[in-house]
Amino acid sequence: MTDALNIESVEILIVGAGPAGSVAAALLRQQGRQVLVIEREEFPRFSIGESLLPQSMAYLEQAGMLRAVVEAGFQFKNGAAFMRAGRYTDFDFRDKHSEGWGTTYQVQRAQFDHILAKEAARFGAEVRYRHEVMNIELGENGAPALVTVKNPDGETYQVRAGFILDASGFGRILPRLLKLETPSNFPVRGAIFTHIEDGIRGGFDRNKIRVTVHPKHDDVWFWTIPFAGGRCSLGVVAETSFLDRYQGTPTERLRAIVAEEPSLSALLADANWDTPARQIVGYSANVEKLWGPGYALLGNAGEFLDPVFSSGVTIAFKSASLAAAALQRQFAGEMVDWQADFGAPLRKGVDTFRVFVESWYAGGFQKIIFHENQQPEIKRMISAILAGYAWDLSNPYVKETPRRLAALEALCTPA
Repeated sequence: MTDALNIESVEILIVGAGPAGSVAAALLRQQGRQVLVIEREEFPRFSIGESLLPQSMAYLEQAGMLRAVVEAGFQFKNGAAFMRAGRYTDFDFRDKHSEGWGTTYQVQRAQFDHILAKEAARFGAEVRYRHEVMNIELGENGAPALVTVKNPDGETYQVRAGFILDASGFGRILPRLLKLETPSNFPVRGAIFTHIEDGIRGGFDRNKIRVTVHPKHDDVWFWTIPFAGGRCSLGVVAETSFLDRYQGTPTERLRAIVAEEPSLSALLADANWDTPARQIVGYSANVEKLWGPGYALLGNAGEFLDPVFSSGVTIAFKSASLAAAALQRQFAGEMVDWQADFGAPLRKGVDTFRVFVESWYAGGFQKIIFHENQQPEIKRMISAILAGYAWDLSNPYVKETPRRLAALEALCTPA
């Protein structure tokens, strides 16, 4: 709809057509809401974060997108494996404390994200690619916002939006415009990554992501995410001071670091490094609040912790589901407490993952997962969190994460 000043009007404007934005759009269209999605890029486009968690499948099912994802033929995934100094351990996500999905997929995000965006459009959301949000003027006390957008020809237009969902990922549109960003408590880390034809012949479970710890630096780790068709995503994560020790192109630097880990370099001995590597730095981010009058932040636009437990897409889907439920009540005329119904429950799961990430880099969680005498019941509780069930309060390691994990670390630490 367009008013007399040639300003379009829409009930809900979503910034970004990635996983959070697309799932939110589909859920809102199922409620009958008018949805406009503004996406800066042209899809398909490259992205990392390729190893999904089983919890995410429930949100794909809720959004009506599960069939499209299943039919895409992505690599099946049932768990996570860890390697350190030649020692191997793994978690089967089908054997977990929480009820729900125990399997999922490892996906090339260019294809996966495009599928979700097309599904959102199938439900009736309007998705505009190569349109970029330039400015957002929020209305007072939740009144409609005025959004300025630039189209592919460089021309600007304006949209009056009743509510805004920022799913802009690392673009973080609203946090930057509203100065909501706060420093992350994590050291500045970076990742160098690529896709390769892996050439792996055997001795590797392609149904699991593998996380390999550097032999000399416990806070440096590699991901190996197998795809269907004999390819994989490969990356290293470390503090930038470590990555800066290596010279050359990103590919040369990644290959040099991989060569320092015997099990990984042997696994990839026949790999064809056919795609130039890329690097991102300083990806961890926090915000003061996840919502405000007339807006909410979804997925990485709100907070991003770290890629080590592949939690990003699951948090994105959870935020979309919570926001859609709150908006359904709000449009029905109910008073919605966005902190109680969106901010607090979303942060609970994020904070659970945060404690595990901090423990991983401090070394405590590594002592737990590589401990020789793992208790099956406790392992099932840990497996549930690694499978994405970080909101299940029936799990003691969700309900009392810091205390429980600290006690377990102490038990697994040699005297």
